[in-house]
Amino acid sequence: MMSASAVDDLTGIAGFAARGIDAMGEWGVGLLTLAETIIPPIPSEVILPLAGFLTKQGTMSLGLVFVASTLGAYAGALLLYWLGARLGLERAISGLSRLPLMDREDFEKAADWFQRHGKSAVFFGRFFPGVRSLISVPAGAGRMNLATFSVFTIAGSGLWNGVLIGLGVLLGAQYRLIEEYSKYFNYAVYAAIAATVAWLSVRAYRRQRERVGQNGR
Repeated sequence: MMSASAVDDLTGIAGFAARGIDAMGEWGVGLLTLAETIIPPIPSEVILPLAGFLTKQGTMSLGLVFVASTLGAYAGALLLYWLGARLGLERAISGLSRLPLMDREDFEKAADWFQRHGKSAVFFGRFFPGVRSLISVPAGAGRMNLATFSVFTIAGSGLWNGVLIGLGVLLGAQYRLIEEYSKYFNYAVYAAIAATVAWLSVRAYRRQRERVGQNGR
């Protein structure tokens, strides 16, 4: 069957990720997008194209992948919105910035984005890594109308997810080229992982220096 061959042709980390997503199914993709909304370093730019690729091979439903990923993104955004509304902006930022991989500066940038662009930031922020994960906190703290927030979040997330899934579908249509080019895709994934690790390491080092400086005063 063509689907098994095409998936098997993906080697290295790309193949591992594709087979993992295939095993989790459509709702597993939704859980991953939920996690990506709350934990920014999880890259939907890798997850969703691979899910789209699998739909072209007939192992997953295109419509269900789209619905599950959009619902997952909305559920994650709704959780952060609730935290912002419940705790207020300052308390929410103070609490969330203590979590691993989270940084106060990122929340403050999202809050500034929301302050400058208002409601439209919730829609357009879905297209930018980092901002799309955190913009819900100032929206909740600012008591943005929940219905408006939901519409903007679902519309923005759905559009972005549709683009990424569509790219994967296009890749699936060219399955005969996968074996030839999969190694380059792996190189790109490895580079993205290395860049993420370096970014997190630098940020952790900066945070530690700031704490040492504050304690020394």
